[in-house]
Amino acid sequence: MGKHDNKQEKGRDDGFESLMRKFKRNVRNTGDLRRLRDKEFFEKPSDKRKKVMKAAQRRTYLQQEEDKL
Repeated sequence: MGKHDNKQEKGRDDGFESLMRKFKRNVRNTGDLRRLRDKEFFEKPSDKRKKVMKAAQRRTYLQQEEDKL
């Protein structure tokens, strides 16, 4: 399969709802859903660079605002 196998083994007392909660938590923690959403549409390399730069500028701005306090 893939790099991360999001399998949930059914225990004695596990119901469907508890298995779904475990599965959703596992997917959220591994970041698989984020990766799929990022690859859903093609993104030009220049747009990727712009997104990275914008995120860096935002982090810098937030860090400076935090330092002012």
